[in-house]
Amino acid sequence: MKAHIDPERCQGHGRCYTLAPDLFGEDDEGYGTVPGDGLVPSAQVHTARLARSNCPESAIDLSEET
Repeated sequence: MKAHIDPERCQGHGRCYTLAPDLFGEDDEGYGTVPGDGLVPSAQVHTARLARSNCPESAIDLSEET
């Protein structure tokens, strides 16, 4: 699975990096980022989905591609 945050939709609520700090980070202005290549380890798929479902703007996209 691969994670991506759409910067056009992200409003900087920070729920992604609060719920899944190993998968998401923040930039200097508090907007969510996906460090590295965005690959989500299989052990953290549930956490990635939890972060996506808690994003008020639905800015987190998860694709099944690896």
